[in-house]
Amino acid sequence: MQEIKWDIRRGAEIYRVIYHSRFKSWISAGKIKRGETMVWRSGFSGWRKPEELPELASFFERWEKLQLRKIKRTKMQAQVVPQRKLIKNILIIDDEKDLCLLLSDAISAKGYHVATANTRREGMVCIKKDLPDLVFLDLKLPDGDGINILSAIRRLCPKTIVNIISAYGSEDRREEAMQKGAYGFIDKPFTESDILKRIRRLHKGK
Repeated sequence: MQEIKWDIRRGAEIYRVIYHSRFKSWISAGKIKRGETMVWRSGFSGWRKPEELPELASFFERWEKLQLRKIKRTKMQAQVVPQRKLIKNILIIDDEKDLCLLLSDAISAKGYHVATANTRREGMVCIKKDLPDLVFLDLKLPDGDGINILSAIRRLCPKTIVNIISAYGSEDRREEAMQKGAYGFIDKPFTESDILKRIRRLHKGK
């Protein structure tokens, strides 16, 4: 079956033909917003607003919901850490031992005290033993969900900054983490430089 082509009218571009899949991707990426274009194809009596068509309206709505989530997440982030603070003790909770070792070496070289844990249980022991100023927390741990540790950290040490590090960063997970007190969300894979930049951004005097 041949893919549908849309006739697009947008500003100075009076007439342009593109495939249905590309048009949907433009809407999903926010390249085309409500009120910016008119469309026409066979079966239509004339030019129409794409946001009013059932087959396209959901893509506009999806992009707009995503923008609202980003705004909400930014506001929550500002509320969690209103200003930079002095950071001395950093805890990394991640089941990848090699990653913990590499990050620990890189962060320690900058003068910070670093502890690592590979499970939820080890992480809670470290937190109770020496309240950290900053935590890098993986969501997928061998003995449970990191979100549960996040809630515990907020109860035990509300001034601790928690950054989520995860390869499973869906919008729903990001929003859940922010609602439960996470400051930021760092997608895997990342570099040592990415982590050090995040620390400098948060550390008062750096």
